[in-house]
Amino acid sequence: MTILVLGGAGYIGSHTVDRLIEKGYDVAVIDNLITGHKHAVNPKARFYQGDIRDRGFLEQVFNAEKIDGVIHFAAYSVVPESMAKPLKYFDNNTGGMITLLEAMHDHQVNHIVFSSTAATYGEPKQVPIKETDPQVPTNPYGESKLAMEKIMKWSDTAYGIKYIALRYFNVAGAKADGTIGEDHNPETHLIPIILEVAQGKRDQLKIFGGDYPTKDGTNVRDYVHVVDLADAHILAIQRLIDGGDSDAFNLGSSTGFSNKEILEAARKATGKEIPAEVAPRRAGDPSTLVADSTKARQVLGWKPNYDDVEKIIATAWQWIETHPNGYDDK
Repeated sequence: MTILVLGGAGYIGSHTVDRLIEKGYDVAVIDNLITGHKHAVNPKARFYQGDIRDRGFLEQVFNAEKIDGVIHFAAYSVVPESMAKPLKYFDNNTGGMITLLEAMHDHQVNHIVFSSTAATYGEPKQVPIKETDPQVPTNPYGESKLAMEKIMKWSDTAYGIKYIALRYFNVAGAKADGTIGEDHNPETHLIPIILEVAQGKRDQLKIFGGDYPTKDGTNVRDYVHVVDLADAHILAIQRLIDGGDSDAFNLGSSTGFSNKEILEAARKATGKEIPAEVAPRRAGDPSTLVADSTKARQVLGWKPNYDDVEKIIATAWQWIETHPNGYDDK
């Protein structure tokens, strides 16, 4: 059974490719390597370098492979950049989804698991957030992902392409043995930025906003370990291949941690002082995002193995200590 992973050289994609191969799946990977790393891809996967907006390139891959299902991670995902460059996000994310679904339809590939996001909800009306809650994005990134969900819905109606949208919250951590991990340039995610301060690569952490209506005034987020997240994608694609219907699931720990609490957990996990200061808010950042992931646990049978944020951070620190300069491939 062959699974095509788009964006499989990225952070979450590479961990999913690794887990798929561990579980005995045959895997092909597409990545344009703009943000991904070839060295992150398990060598047992077949690798194709190219852009999913390039229909001719997709034709070559779909003709070369007998694909049973697609897992789609190939999207830009930096909220502040999306506020400054919205058209870049709609072109790559939403436009790429259209090209992909056209290729899938032409080649009778009818199963796709999509890496969606909590950003489709915007500023939530209630916490924890349920899958049935309103989706009102507050930034172009979330809007582009919501458009992708809607495009899949209508493609299911018209062509029978079954999909699962996995709306996840903050992803962190690395494979426990430290062989693959998170390596973005520039880095925009909180935990790796904190760990760059612990490394001495940054002088201090800037916490964006100290006046939110939260327990300590800083953003509250729900953190899930990247390997637990990868396992959810595998459960989802197998559910579709086994005949499951289209659906959407939240993925998270169902526990909210403030930025200051994450900072304290990182100090404990690393044993480093990690200086920090509060800076002005960033545009487009909701104050609190926490998932109700009951549905994923009940329907998909998803059982996260990491429920302690300090342990999640410890796996990320293990990756950084063994790869202080990331993958060193650029």
